Amino acid sequence: MAEIALEKRNDLMAGRSHDLGAGCCSGGVMALAAASTPGADYSDFVSTDPSAFVETDQDGNLMLHMLVENMHCANCIKTIEQTLKSNDAVIDARVNFSTRRLFLRWRPDEIEVGELVRPVITLGYPLTPYNPEMIKSASAEENTRLLRALAVAGFAAANVMLLSVSVWAGLFSEDMGPATRDFLHWISAMIALPAVAYAGQPFFKSAIGALKAGHVNMDVPISLAVILASGMSLAEAIQSGLHVYFDASVTLLFFLLIGRYLDSAARSKARSAAERLVMLKAVAATLILPDGSRKTVSVEAVTPGSLVQVMTGDRLPVDGVVEAGQSDLDVSLITGESLPTAVNAGDDVFAGTLNLSAPLEVRATKTGDNTLLGDIVRLMESAEQGRAKYVRLADRIAGYYAPAVHILAAVTFAGWWFFAGSWQVALMQAVAVLIITCPCALGLAVPVVQVVASGRLLLKGILVKAADGLERLAEIDVIVFDKTGTLTEGRLDLVNRDEIPNEALDLAARLARNSRHPLAMAVARVGTPGSEYLAVTECPGLGLKAVCSGEEVRLGSREFCSVTEVDSQDFPPGPELWLRVGQGEAVQFRFKDRLRPGAHAAIETLKSRGYKVEILSGDRSEVVAELATALGVEHWRAQQKPEDKVNRLKSLVASGHKPLMVGDGLNDAPALAAAHVSLSPASAADISQTAADFVFQGRDLQAVPETIYVASAARRLILQNFSLAFLYNAIAIPLAVAGIVTPLIAAVAMSASSLIVCLNSLRLRLERGMSPL
Repeated sequence: MAEIALEKRNDLMAGRSHDLGAGCCSGGVMALAAASTPGADYSDFVSTDPSAFVETDQDGNLMLHMLVENMHCANCIKTIEQTLKSNDAVIDARVNFSTRRLFLRWRPDEIEVGELVRPVITLGYPLTPYNPEMIKSASAEENTRLLRALAVAGFAAANVMLLSVSVWAGLFSEDMGPATRDFLHWISAMIALPAVAYAGQPFFKSAIGALKAGHVNMDVPISLAVILASGMSLAEAIQSGLHVYFDASVTLLFFLLIGRYLDSAARSKARSAAERLVMLKAVAATLILPDGSRKTVSVEAVTPGSLVQVMTGDRLPVDGVVEAGQSDLDVSLITGESLPTAVNAGDDVFAGTLNLSAPLEVRATKTGDNTLLGDIVRLMESAEQGRAKYVRLADRIAGYYAPAVHILAAVTFAGWWFFAGSWQVALMQAVAVLIITCPCALGLAVPVVQVVASGRLLLKGILVKAADGLERLAEIDVIVFDKTGTLTEGRLDLVNRDEIPNEALDLAARLARNSRHPLAMAVARVGTPGSEYLAVTECPGLGLKAVCSGEEVRLGSREFCSVTEVDSQDFPPGPELWLRVGQGEAVQFRFKDRLRPGAHAAIETLKSRGYKVEILSGDRSEVVAELATALGVEHWRAQQKPEDKVNRLKSLVASGHKPLMVGDGLNDAPALAAAHVSLSPASAADISQTAADFVFQGRDLQAVPETIYVASAARRLILQNFSLAFLYNAIAIPLAVAGIVTPLIAAVAMSASSLIVCLNSLRLRLERGMSPL
């Protein structure tokens, strides 16, 4: 059974179609549209092997990602989501307008997936099970179809316009008789009607599907305008009338197709960061079998514990540990850093990274969607598919907007028929109102910006976890940093190596390698412990002790090593260890936590932008004071317990501030949750990353001002897009109602408004961001 499901899944990747009901291809990709045929067998879609398409979340609910076709406006989103949510089994249904992805979550054992999606397909929105190959294939084929239709419409428009100029010139002279005029009209009809039939298919098919389902989408008025113009022109030609509208019909299609093609191209450029990440997944892996032979299998067939060979130029198919080989990896998708990282035997490596230099043998630890790349994809999808404040606002506006526009079009039709006395003129003006007021620009105002912002941050190694994280981050006025692991790397270095005898250092290393304490690990890294182990006893909170050459050796705190005659003023503040052999002289080991790269520049940049910066740390006062002075931070608090950090953040919120908390430790998790918005480094404890709204992968603390800048820029662009959409409608609607705008001009204006919003959103890719002064 599993082999059948895998075969079907591979066939889907290749663009082939199995009989999922009646079986249908849409745009060269297997679609479920035909499954709306009465009596179609939906069970084959999910029951053969649910893992082929359907995922299970941590609560046991089922999830499915699908591509939606024929979706062109915010009203389409509302219709699809409301249709799915009307089923009691559905927990969540969200549509991303810019990427056309439908995310569906439902309770298991209540309904089969085929029955669940039937109403959406019946409405005229074919659904395609999501995978990266389908996205690329569907996007490429859609653009090709639109370009062909655009070429046909452009050719017809140019030729019919030339004939129309001849007819217009003849109307003002006595040289052209009725027979010549009729002949030119029929030549125009022979060019225009086939062109309209072919180039209008993207609109006609969508409109027919919507009308069959009993609802109206934006393609209905567009199709009506084109068909009416062509039909009225044909009637005039048959009756030897003076005026025909073949030039208007094909030119209307030409400009509408330009707008739709540019919109499709903009969507491709703003493709979600999660989708781009999925496309980086390897599709095959080379297993090294126990007998030494090699076997190429699909990535899904690799299990933890398998030994995988990764050749030069290949992407790693799994998370794992290097068993043999030495190479350089491009890890930019994980860390955001462009420089390659050298890896050797024993180093951890991750799926999706690119092997640059030499073959590697990797022992798989995590495979499939359980890899780090899979985790990142899920975080990004969750954030992009979420319903942030501005998205909800746009949805509510669109919900009221669509009925208002149809009412306005009906009033326009009635008014023009009453005052002009011609239903043809009244109908054309009503169609112009419907076309020019389509809420496409409003529907694109928010999602395109969010997707572009998430993609820009991803290139810097910053993951957006919360759907409304960018909006909340744009509102902050105070930035609160933890110290250890955030402003510093949490990696302690021995700073007085030259003052320590080699024998003392090596002896300390022999003890230290038996402990996981950060100070002990720092000693073990520097010293040479040798191969002989000591019987070491660890005294929690004090240190390590052992017997060496008949004498007791202690490595630990001052008290543990009985160091009492030391003037503390002789040594700078900071972490320390002491080594004492028997009753001999104690040797001090002094340590210093390493600042994160970019810490100084990040703090200076944030202060220059007017943000108030604070440090909350659980470390000693003298250590925190030294760090704060070095970074130029005036406000700091030391020896802070987790509840103290939470209380400080609550105090800031109560006083009207909106703080950003940047922290990494377990003790920072409550503070991250209490802040207005939060950010953690990837080195943070799992619980802190769970609580944080953003996670940055690299070591450089410049990720903090970069994230803040992108959030502020995104909010600015969203507000600009709203303003552009409303300004467009404020100008366009009165002109259309007054009869100044024809359907042709309405088509140009509507397409232009959507394009302007997309281009304005894409500016975020070009802006420089917060640079250190």
